[in-house]
Amino acid sequence: MSEKVATAQDVARAAGVSTATVSRALSHPMKVSEATRARVAHAVQQTGYRVNRTARNLRTRRADSVLVLLPDLANPFFSGILEGIAQHLSTRGISMLVAGTRQMKNNGERLIDYFDDGRVDGLINLDGALGEETLKTLSNSPHGERIIYACEWTEDQAFPCVRTENFEGAAMAVRHFHELGHRAIGHVMGPADNVLTHARRDGVIAELSRLGLTAPDYWIIPGDFSLEAGVAAARAWLGMEERPTALFCASDIIAFGLISELTKRGFSVPKDVAVIGFDDIELAAHFIPPLTTIRQDRYEIGIAAARLLTDRLSPSVEDQPKLVTLPVSLVSRESC
Repeated sequence: MSEKVATAQDVARAAGVSTATVSRALSHPMKVSEATRARVAHAVQQTGYRVNRTARNLRTRRADSVLVLLPDLANPFFSGILEGIAQHLSTRGISMLVAGTRQMKNNGERLIDYFDDGRVDGLINLDGALGEETLKTLSNSPHGERIIYACEWTEDQAFPCVRTENFEGAAMAVRHFHELGHRAIGHVMGPADNVLTHARRDGVIAELSRLGLTAPDYWIIPGDFSLEAGVAAARAWLGMEERPTALFCASDIIAFGLISELTKRGFSVPKDVAVIGFDDIELAAHFIPPLTTIRQDRYEIGIAAARLLTDRLSPSVEDQPKLVTLPVSLVSRESC
């Protein structure tokens, strides 16, 4: 004998609300109070009710899904952001799709197809290196208002954006080195064409200048956000006649590669050179030595990005900012 399938009426009875309220809570959660949403969510779990999403989407012309674009699906930096995005979307009854951009950098039409095929209602982009033609296609499409950036941004296209204080974070790292007595401070950069690279490099240079310090050009080491870039930076540092006593890396991943290579070559961090990273990914606290780093709250970035997008999907939300900037903080550990 088959089990009875739970209905919206069962949910309404369990939550102590009307079926109309159940429908609003599931289809338009912003139209009911937080307490009501919680009661309905508990009742759904209690009764095992499953929403017929296909039928509802045909009725509302909503996909109730959001696409998140990542430049590197294997990079652990994005895990906290995805968790924050998924958490906020779940409170709105919205699903999250994730895709890599390596095959889409110059294929804006493929991204527009997600909208036109009714698969998604909005897009959160975490890749600042989408091709110019792709950006034009997205910006000029009818869906442009439902596309936002998180972490990275583009100077040419004014998509709404959630970012952190990259410039101030880099300056904070230099100040920390200075407070510890370092006067020879270098920097390992991210990718040359990346906005985060520019913001963090500018923060380093501005703070060095403010402190009355200078850095030879070869102390500003090219790189990208990879372990290999850290290894290459370590080798560059080893080859210098005059070496900086402190290196600020544009990402934790770079710092890991740098420290690993220096350790292999018989050098000690922080005895021979102090190191600061940027991001505070989970491994930073467990690396040897534990990494001093500039922390950006990746979970909060995800929450803020999802909120910025869902507000734009809701006609009832009038105040829709174009830019949300979140603070960073310094986490002091043993690499300095």
